[in-house]
Amino acid sequence: MRKIVSSAPLAAILLLAIPSTFAAPPTTSKNVPGTLVIIFKDGHRQSFNLADIERVEFPAAEFAATSGPSRGHFLGKWEAGDGMGSDFYITLSDDGNAMRSIGNVHGRWSYVNGEAQITWDDGAEDAIRKIGSRFQKFAYKAGKSFTDTPDNVTNARNTTPNPI
Repeated sequence: MRKIVSSAPLAAILLLAIPSTFAAPPTTSKNVPGTLVIIFKDGHRQSFNLADIERVEFPAAEFAATSGPSRGHFLGKWEAGDGMGSDFYITLSDDGNAMRSIGNVHGRWSYVNGEAQITWDDGAEDAIRKIGSRFQKFAYKAGKSFTDTPDNVTNARNTTPNPI
């Protein structure tokens, strides 16, 4: 004859375990260097290691600045100087891809702090910034960042009246 085991102890263990499954993670009042903490409307938090984040993007329509260019202002084909007296083209696409006519180099661009920041596959970087009523292209050689002194600054203009 089989022995029937009471399910009451098992049910008690499961009922005690369920609340801890849904409990919010512990919060700390200290800021941990190198992390980004997002606090959601329902109060829960989620931490991200900054080393794992490539970039943070915000939809332009929701977070557009009241003055200055929006992300959409940068879409299209830009004519810019190369710093040695000649011009070349930078094409910025809506999907974040970029092409440079000098050497036909591919890159990625993003809208950061009101400017287009382009990182090229060859390691160089360009920024297109609105300065007064005009746009300028700031060029940075491989190994430099957008906060360094640029290697050259030239005028830039979007050749497409309605960005592509």
